[in-house]
Amino acid sequence: MTPVWLVLPDPFSSRLFFDTGIVERLRERLGERLELFLLDAGEQAEAWGERAGLIPITRPSDLVEAHPSAPEKTRRRADAWLDRRIGFYPLSLRHSLRNGFHRQRMQPGHSNWFLDPTLAGPLPRWAFLDPPMQRWHYGRARHIATPLRERLNRERPAIALANTQMHSVVPFIVGARRYGLPAVGNIASWDHTVGKGIVAPHLQRYLVQNDVMRDDLVRYHGIDAGRIVITGWPQTDVFHRKRPRAEYEALLESLRLDPARPLVIVMGNTPTNAPYETNFVARLVGWWKENAHGRFSLLFRPHPRDREWRTRFAAASSESGAAVQEPSFTDLETLAALLQHVDVVVSNAGTILLDALANERPAVCVLYDEGAPPGESWALKNVSGEHYRTLMESEAFYRANRFEELVDGVDRALAHPDELAVERARVTRAVLGEIDGRAAQRVVDAVVSTLDRREPSSAAAPKRTNAGATGSTK
Repeated sequence: MTPVWLVLPDPFSSRLFFDTGIVERLRERLGERLELFLLDAGEQAEAWGERAGLIPITRPSDLVEAHPSAPEKTRRRADAWLDRRIGFYPLSLRHSLRNGFHRQRMQPGHSNWFLDPTLAGPLPRWAFLDPPMQRWHYGRARHIATPLRERLNRERPAIALANTQMHSVVPFIVGARRYGLPAVGNIASWDHTVGKGIVAPHLQRYLVQNDVMRDDLVRYHGIDAGRIVITGWPQTDVFHRKRPRAEYEALLESLRLDPARPLVIVMGNTPTNAPYETNFVARLVGWWKENAHGRFSLLFRPHPRDREWRTRFAAASSESGAAVQEPSFTDLETLAALLQHVDVVVSNAGTILLDALANERPAVCVLYDEGAPPGESWALKNVSGEHYRTLMESEAFYRANRFEELVDGVDRALAHPDELAVERARVTRAVLGEIDGRAAQRVVDAVVSTLDRREPSSAAAPKRTNAGATGSTK
């Protein structure tokens, strides 16, 4: 039987595939054929290993040759030299710059490499150069580390990529092409088609959550619509299962918050995207202490990638009636319990805003930078991308362009929680697709049916299935 490699290259895709049950369902369908490639080496890496149970695991250290030969070192260095000039990030930045993705957010030296235009490489940005660059980048003859190359040649696996648009998965795509292996790629989030990297054109199938993402793949990446499967957003499966109020109340009690009092939850962004968040937290906590301490509690959830959270959220850490949760990639169940019962969600941008809408929660979107010098507009730029257009053109949440509008939005949400309910439902369906608790199963079905077919990528594609999303075409 053909082995199946599930490549999980980053903590977000690992959380999605584990917490929505995709990994477990693949194990049930594939049995001993399944092996996980856990490429994330961060602080949560051990947690994913524990979640894998008895499923075989390969880690990055297993794919590196301990004592490479001189020719191997030469090939590796040459490949890396070319990659920095005409490979993944140069191609991704050229693609974004040409299409105007994140134009307002681009800055030389940006810590998010997808937003650093200096990584576009030394070649002129002439469009006719991109196809030969891409042919080299995904070319069959590219260097692949010896341990991975030998395993690909020996085992001839089918390959499933939980996140198609990452530098670390390129060797798997190249290897699949070299050895004629079936491969399926998941587009990891709603914003990835428009500014989060190029998409390899050689896979059998591409999994997306809605019509808009499908149309983006066709329009911006040249992918044949017949190879795209719309599954819905698997994370909504976690929200689809209703949690009892008692579970929510027990969670608040563990945080020393009064479950009988309304709760406003503030979702943090990364230090990169929200450098003035410390000022925002301090002002909000100060206002709350003077004006609303008896009306509602405050809970702050820093972004999972915020390693400075203790400093950035210090103003709330010792206040009675307020709490700060430690950031985590592994507490999606906790987030679901909160979002199903919390009274108001405050956030700047990101999937968490969609999560709030999907759970029918009133939300306030912060569009200004508290205490920033004149001319700074990080918060507004965070929602300026192409993928935010449908969301920002809606009336599904309150907008705060200054602190007074934040206060007003929270007050309105507490007083009239159903005011924007109809629009929340409409936008949720447009952006996230069908929410019926079966998106993860559709992902599994698409992966298994694709990987069990030994057809070249140019062969006739299977019929596209539609999860029922009704997003508009850009």
